[in-house]
Amino acid sequence: MVNISNLPTATPESVWAILQEVAQSQKETDKLIKDMRKETAQSQKEFDQRMKEIQKTVGGISNNQGAFAEEYFFNSFEKGKKNFFGEKFDEISKHLKNRWKGLEDEYDIVLYNHAAVALIEVKYKAHTKDVSSVLKKAETFRILFPNYKDFKIYLGLASMSFYPELEQECIEQGIAVIKQVGDTVIVNDANVKVF
Repeated sequence: MVNISNLPTATPESVWAILQEVAQSQKETDKLIKDMRKETAQSQKEFDQRMKEIQKTVGGISNNQGAFAEEYFFNSFEKGKKNFFGEKFDEISKHLKNRWKGLEDEYDIVLYNHAAVALIEVKYKAHTKDVSSVLKKAETFRILFPNYKDFKIYLGLASMSFYPELEQECIEQGIAVIKQVGDTVIVNDANVKVF
């Protein structure tokens, strides 16, 4: 229990002095909070900048891998005999793009002859979600390149790496599986269908 007889008597001057101390303490607290917010904002800005740099680096690595895979498969098709899907192809193109009425698409490798077109989507490491985008390529190609609307269209997915479920999904959908095995490109087009 506090003995109030020992407490000094409060005077207007002592109360005023206490209030000034509290006000000064509040100013110091406010300054500390303001400084901490500045430091936090600066740290967040530095963190955001580092994250952008990391994303750029990772994106660059991914783009380089994709470019490597596209070049590898393009060169394999160009230098090798162009007999796939039961067809002999005379011409080959890469990075074919077109846009029309809000529709836009890009085709990594395109093989042509007088009656057929083969659209090859290239991925460094393909996934099952890529199968639906490959299937859509036949539809968009007919719209974006109407000169080929009556041509047979074959689809292929080329990847440096395939896992069994992906390969099976491609086969079931009638998409050719094109993969690297050692120094060789293997084309499994036994179940390919015309789109």
